[in-house]
Amino acid sequence: MSSASLVIAGVFDPYQYQFFTNGVVVATIAGALCGLLGVFVVLRGMSYIGHGLSHAVFGGAAASAVMQLNYFVGAGIWGVASGVIIGRIARRRLIGADAAIGVVTTASFALGLALLNRFGQAKKSIEAVLFGSVLGVRTADIVAVALVTVLTVVVVVMLYRRLLFATFDPDVAQVSGVKVAWIEALLMVLLSLTILVTMRVIGTLLISALLVIPASVARMTTNSFARMLWISPIVGALSGFLGMNLSYHLDTSASATIILVATAMFITVYTVSGIRGRSRIAHVHHV
Repeated sequence: MSSASLVIAGVFDPYQYQFFTNGVVVATIAGALCGLLGVFVVLRGMSYIGHGLSHAVFGGAAASAVMQLNYFVGAGIWGVASGVIIGRIARRRLIGADAAIGVVTTASFALGLALLNRFGQAKKSIEAVLFGSVLGVRTADIVAVALVTVLTVVVVVMLYRRLLFATFDPDVAQVSGVKVAWIEALLMVLLSLTILVTMRVIGTLLISALLVIPASVARMTTNSFARMLWISPIVGALSGFLGMNLSYHLDTSASATIILVATAMFITVYTVSGIRGRSRIAHVHHV
């Protein structure tokens, strides 16, 4: 057998294992989903919300493990509720959005840690939530990620104009009849669901990076909002796919390798685009 054939065989070797194939599929879809929602997260200056919500959902995940409830039910209700509460507190403007996130998410995370310390049998499940366990995903996890991805795409397509208007000029959008509060609540729900279904793939500690990095890469490559909605999911999907394959051959953490691949793409685009590309961050067109 030639050296080229050996190399090709080595590349495809891990695909003989079903768990690896499942991991590649779910990581690729999760990357695309995070990339799509990440556009709104970055453009609306909500990067800290993605980070905060992932910590908030940790509390729900801990409670679910302790009470032996279905992960998606317990953590899902907790995450969506946390997202809506954060949005309501922030809109009242009595305190800043960052303060609202600090109160809600740190309280949830602290509760999760308290439950973890009190009920040690939940430790293994919670470690998977914290650091990700992409090679341990089940069919239910793949279906959940796929369903949330389809739901997000449908919402973005159907409400594209309203989402665009509310993202770039919420005050004018409100005066024009767009229900900005409803749009923001919808985004928070989608963000919470996304964090929920991808958390066991990437992990609480890294999920915010997958929400922010692909969208940041897209933002440096184009001034068009519409093109960002295509580029960012592609970058996210590539990060998931390449990261999974590299993690196998390098024998490294899958979730960490996915984020490092995304970071490498960011550094490459940042370097190649130069000052002109970086200036696009301040000038995004609506088409």
